[in-house]
Amino acid sequence: MKTSEEMPMRSIARRGIMLVISSPSGAGKSTIARTLLESDSQFSLSVSVTTRKRRGSEIDGVHYHFISPAEFDRLRKDDALLEWAEVHGNLYGTPREPAEEAMRQGRDMLFDIDWQGAHQLQEKAKDDIVSVFILPPTMAELKQRLLRRAEDSTDTIAKRLKNSKTEIERWPDYDYVVVNEDLDSAFTAIRAIVAAERLRRVRRPGLADFTAQLLSEDV
Repeated sequence: MKTSEEMPMRSIARRGIMLVISSPSGAGKSTIARTLLESDSQFSLSVSVTTRKRRGSEIDGVHYHFISPAEFDRLRKDDALLEWAEVHGNLYGTPREPAEEAMRQGRDMLFDIDWQGAHQLQEKAKDDIVSVFILPPTMAELKQRLLRRAEDSTDTIAKRLKNSKTEIERWPDYDYVVVNEDLDSAFTAIRAIVAAERLRRVRRPGLADFTAQLLSEDV
């Protein structure tokens, strides 16, 4: 008889989750999203399209697809975007086809988007969405993080800080809220959320076949 160590692990089919991470600019969502992608091969990033100008540290097709307002408008009219929003005077959107293909294959999708986009996704795919809002520990710390990033003008930073109040007011719309006092602790909390959500019964259609097999076995 095979021991438990020798028994092969049975794979239970599950439907992927659509993990939405939002926060005011500078609160850490992009850093957390990048770390999650690097440490968890089950996730694929939903790369948004945007009309915003590319920052010096950004790579087209990796951080965003940087497109013209005219191209963005064409995608929107063709219903090729799952969601879209205007943020700080720029347009952002999620291409439909890559996300739908990943879900068909049972992979998890990661969305680094603002509250407007999160709201649209929750309306269209409520059962698949797991939403997390990242808060800064203080507004003073949020300002310092934006200044340390040194990628935006003084006027842009002022606009982001002003808009952050409106963004923070949306926290009740999310399933989970994590205060990013310390990046490691915040990341650990999100890993725990992901682990629990992947085990939800409703996300694991393969459990029906698995339990049927268990009940058919002679012992």
